[in-house]
Amino acid sequence: MASYLVTGVSRGLGFEFLKQLSDDADNTVFGLVRDKAATDTKVKSQLGERPNVHILAADITNYDAIKKSVDYVAEVTGGKLDYIIANAAFQSEVSAFAGIGDFVDKPDILEKDLFDNFNINAVGNIHLINLYLPLILRGSAKKVIAISTGMADLDLITKFNIANGAPYAISKAALNTAIGKFSAQYSDQGVLFMSISPGFVNTGAWDNPTEEMKQGAAIMGAKFAKYAPHFKGPITPTESVSHVMAVFKKASVENGDGGSFVSHFGNKQWL
Repeated sequence: MASYLVTGVSRGLGFEFLKQLSDDADNTVFGLVRDKAATDTKVKSQLGERPNVHILAADITNYDAIKKSVDYVAEVTGGKLDYIIANAAFQSEVSAFAGIGDFVDKPDILEKDLFDNFNINAVGNIHLINLYLPLILRGSAKKVIAISTGMADLDLITKFNIANGAPYAISKAALNTAIGKFSAQYSDQGVLFMSISPGFVNTGAWDNPTEEMKQGAAIMGAKFAKYAPHFKGPITPTESVSHVMAVFKKASVENGDGGSFVSHFGNKQWL
């Protein structure tokens, strides 16, 4: 029996992780969300009664709430945890399809966007990992997975001029570095830390785009097609989560995977 903590399970990839992991009744799955009541309702309506699912209210930026959730998880599991899947993230519409230089006359907007992305995607996840590490160290699997993005890969950015989504990419690059630092500190205790990009996934986040977003998406799509000629468009959350889980289940400290930043294919092919 394995225990999992997944953040941001109210929708998209997080909900798919929750679904696939809890399909196995032997797994115990803890899901962290901001709105517990709404997520409880969604789980019951879409997945039915699942005694192995525990939904906890904890905003990723609320240190005290995360700390409280640790106490609950420890009580249920006897003080241990096998896996963390740090999925919760932020990407604003403000900069998703704009270049960093487009904000030269909007410094306040740019700063807020940078801080919001960094606070959630980097700082929040660092606190999450620190608070849950005592449980991970007593677990059997000892694996911590951060959901990152290929948009944070410098080679991809520079070779194909991927200019949009800078605050998001910058914050995810910071998260990747933090994962490397955690690995450097805890790999000798058998803990695997990895950053994994889920690929380009259709989570429904941009279902009602503005004209500006459509234009930006078209430009980005053309660059993606140049990078990966086989690219036909976004994959489903089901496909993405299946790939990601296959990667981290196979990975280990012994195989040299500690601190790595890879795609859902387990390499540097982002699409």
